[in-house]
Order: sequence, then structure tokens, then C-alpha cells
Amino acid sequence: MQTDEITLVGFAPEHLDSAVALSSQAGWPHRREDWAMMLALSTGIVALEGERVVGTTLVTRYGDAAATINMVIVDAAMRGRGIGRKLMDFALQQSEGRECRLMATREGLPLYEKLGFRATGQIVQHQGMPGEALAGKDVEWATADDVAALVELDHSACGMDRSGLIRLLFEQARLAVLRQGGKPVGFAALRTFGRGKVAGPVVAETTDDARSLLSFLFEASPGAFLRVDTSESSGLSPWLAAQGLASVGGGVAMRRGGSTAARPAPRVQTFALASQALG
Repeated sequence: MQTDEITLVGFAPEHLDSAVALSSQAGWPHRREDWAMMLALSTGIVALEGERVVGTTLVTRYGDAAATINMVIVDAAMRGRGIGRKLMDFALQQSEGRECRLMATREGLPLYEKLGFRATGQIVQHQGMPGEALAGKDVEWATADDVAALVELDHSACGMDRSGLIRLLFEQARLAVLRQGGKPVGFAALRTFGRGKVAGPVVAETTDDARSLLSFLFEASPGAFLRVDTSESSGLSPWLAAQGLASVGGGVAMRRGGSTAARPAPRVQTFALASQALG
């Protein structure tokens, strides 16, 4: 389909280099490898002007109930031509009636609100080189035997079936697990991303448990530049800043569709998400 001279085509591996250029223009740190990881879990399209990629979006389906919309970018020189709306229309079609979640920048917020998305919270991005942190006890690197339990913990925390993501993170990153009585009760992921590493998601029952998991990751990454995204309500931001990870902005968590009934409090909580790195 077309709008003026813009053609929308399926996002394929040959578009990755151009996608990296677009995210770089937007000030995002994603490497080719970061884009490739997202594409492995998602479907998407690119907007082309001739042969040039001028827009992107990815849709990651998590089971039959939810999906996330990621990496909605339009070339700065092409804004105001309705490309963002076309990309979002595609993304919503691909979501096939699922509850949709995304992380909104200030620039994208008006469009998402017009499309029926509603804010659910503020996300704060922290980054820097953490100082010495005392790793929490009962935290260790996860093994293959832990993966099924971590998938269940993640589902309890976020309400989405992210089994494919958790398994991919186990293969391509490192997962730390917090045990109580020999049983996994929380976990955190650490992987190479952008100019350093990203820690997230972090799933735990309490803020103290989340700190223990993050401290373990910090101790395992001496001298590394780290990024952690956390909800404003998590209570982690002051602690992260004290560890040397300054607050550098963030975004608005938004949802569209899904049940309007009151949601029960989760048994475990997702304290931190790598929002742009796989929201």
C-alpha cells in the first residue's frame, strides 16, 4: 500500500542497517544486533521513499492476549506526512485484537492518545557506571533448569506470555536468579546493548529483592556502562541514582484495549524493563 510516494513493505534483515541509522538519528543507542534481536521476536514494516527507509515499526505478540509495539520511528525530514499514523495502523492490525502496550516519547504521545492509548505510568531511564555494590545473597546465574520457572514468574509479573523472550534472553544474554528455599522467586537479565549493557527485565516480589538482583548484575559488570529502565512508582530510582546511574529522561507507558476490569495485584512485580530494548 502507498501514501503519496511512500511504500510500506515487510521489515526484512536487509533493512537492518537503515533501521540503525534511523534510531541513531532519533538519539537512540541501538546497534544492529539490538535491532536483529527484536526482529527475531517480532513482525514489522518499513516505510520506503524509493529505496530509502524513512520509517519503521515492530510488533511483538506475546501469546493470544497482548502485544507490544516497538521502534516506531519516522525520519525527521519526513514527519508531518502521515507516515507515523500508517505505521501505527499496521501495528494495530498486526496485534489482532490483543491488548497493546508501548512506551511513548513526548513527540509520539499525541498520536497514541488519538489512537486510544492511555497512560499507565511513567518510566524513568537510568544510566551510568555503577560503583561498588554488595551483591545480594541467594542470587546466582540461572541454568537451563530454571527457565520454565522464570517464564512463569515473568507471566505473573507482566500478564503476558513472554516465554519466547525469556528463552532468547537465556540464549543470548545472562539471567540472574534469586532463590528462596532453593526455589526461584525472582530474576534479572543482563545483556550487551547500545554503548554498554542493559539490565532488565527485573522481576521480584519486593524492592529489596530487586536491589539484590541488580547489585549482583552490577558486581558482574565492573567498569561497564549500564542502563536500567524502571517505573516511577517502583521506588528504585533514588537507589539507582545513589549507585551512580543518573536519571536521563524516560517515557510514558501506555496501553490500548484489553480488559477494563480491575487488575489483581501481581504476586511478583516487574520492577524494571528495557523499554526500547524490548518493551
